Formats: sequence, structure tokens, C-alpha cells
Amino acid sequence: MKRIRVIDSHTGGEPTRVVLEGEIPLQGATMAERRDDLVARFDGVRAGLVREPRGADVWVGAILTPPVSAEAVCGVVFFTTVGPLGMCGHGTIGIVETLRHLGRVSPGVITLDTPVGQVRALLHEDGRVEVSNVKSYRYRKDVEVDVEGIGKVVGDVSWGGNWFFIVKEPRFEISLSRAKDLTDISTQIQAELNRAGITGKDQGVIDHVELFSPDSDVSTNFVLCPGGSYDRSPCGTGTSAKLAGLYADCKLAAGEPYIQKSVTGSEFIGSVQPCEGGVLPTIAGRAYITAESTYLFSEDDPLRNGL
Repeated sequence: MKRIRVIDSHTGGEPTRVVLEGEIPLQGATMAERRDDLVARFDGVRAGLVREPRGADVWVGAILTPPVSAEAVCGVVFFTTVGPLGMCGHGTIGIVETLRHLGRVSPGVITLDTPVGQVRALLHEDGRVEVSNVKSYRYRKDVEVDVEGIGKVVGDVSWGGNWFFIVKEPRFEISLSRAKDLTDISTQIQAELNRAGITGKDQGVIDHVELFSPDSDVSTNFVLCPGGSYDRSPCGTGTSAKLAGLYADCKLAAGEPYIQKSVTGSEFIGSVQPCEGGVLPTIAGRAYITAESTYLFSEDDPLRNGL
């Protein structure tokens, strides 16, 4: 009987399941090597932790490891029901809250090692977390695809720690009651991108599609995530990707706050600073601990690795 200890949290409604350090002993000198080790040796456990019956499509997991740099508190490998993630904004906020819950960090700057580089976060006294994300940039502007039942769709291919298709036209009514329709629309767009061979840099798979409400005082988004689920939070990497395009179009000034609201109504506050080849985004939000659990994996359970 394999036992794995986790701590669960949610950030703006989006859950994060943090696997405590040592529970899944990933090997590798770099975080990228540890991510690959997760796929090679522990893929069944990865799936079983976030797929039904222990989880659901919405879950994002994160495995804590020893750091690979001197300044980091720990290393982190993110994953979903379909495989590893390079970076996760809401998950990073959840990890910082988990580390605070464990007594491993106090208010101040916290550095994490991830497969896509170092991520820094500022923990405030009230629990709010500002995440300094990896360099984000727009790769292709105003890409057009024709989607059956929708028509011409125009968007940007952008990187915010994951590859996104940022849909600029058409705009959609974003509400929780329309989640199924919005999921179907996003899935159709993603399928058409795949059919057209549209990718990120170096053939990076566009595994997130981000829709937006009509222009208003506060932007509301709907983000399709890997595995067909949608992000309950405003999506940290998706907000970063969106901000990179806004800055490139001179619609957002350096340091100017930008509020991004999710389909559930939760909010992130983002801003950017320019850097060579893109921007360095900061995303601010809050996470809350929901559970401390030990998951059991029985050898004779035919569904031990999930559905």
C-alpha cells in the first residue's frame, strides 16, 4: 500500500494539490530532468493523484523537491491530469500558501525552482502573494483560423509559462452558467489550431485557449486548460501571456495595474516590466488551505492510477 501525503488549497476557486517533499522522489540535476523523471517513473502516480476517483479534470498538482539553486526554498514540478506543466501561476500562489502553512516561509521574497526557470514570489503579511513570473512574450500576432459554427477567430500565440491562444475576436459572454458552451467553443478553436498546424515557438503545443468578455472596465476571461477543464481562477500564466500582448501593442504601460477577472468572479492584479524579448509579469492573488490528506495506492486496485 503506497501512501502519499498532500496539502490541498484553492486560488480564486482553482485547486492545487501539493505533494510534500520526499513523497515522490524525483531524480535529476535540473528541474527539467526531474519533470522528465516524473513522466518516466511516476506517471501512473501522477495521474492517480489528480484523476478520478481521487481528483478531477480541474486539479493541478505540484511535487515539492529539494532546490537546485542556492537561493530557492524548494523545487516544484507542476502537473495535470494529462501530464507535466512548465509553470502554473495559481499553483505558485497555492504553493507559497502551503509553505506558509507548513511554517517553511514567512513574509518576504520566496524563490522557487521550476522546469522553466526560477520563479520569485512576495508573500505579504495578510497572505496575499505576488508572483514574479518567467519572461512572457507574444510569438505571433493576429493569427486567423476559421472555426465551424463560430466563423473567423483572431488571436495571438503567446507564452506566459505555457503556450496560449489569446482570442481577440470574437468576444464572448463570460459567465459560470455558460461554462459548458465556453468549453465547447474553446475546444473547437484548439482543434482547429491543431488541424492548421499552428504552434508556439519550436513547435510548442498550444494547450491553453483564452476567451474574453466584451470590453468593459474589468476584463473577464475563460481559460481552457489541458485535459478539457477550465480554469476557475483568472489563470496566472494566461494573464501573463495577455499582458505581454497588451504591452507590445502599447495598451499597457510598465508598472500599470491590470485587473483580470475569472469566470467565477475571482481576480488577479497583474503588471509588467519590460525585458529583452518580452516582459516580466507580476501576478497578485490569494490562496486558502482546504485539506491535509494521505492518499492510498493499493497494488490490487485496478483503478489505482485513476480513470
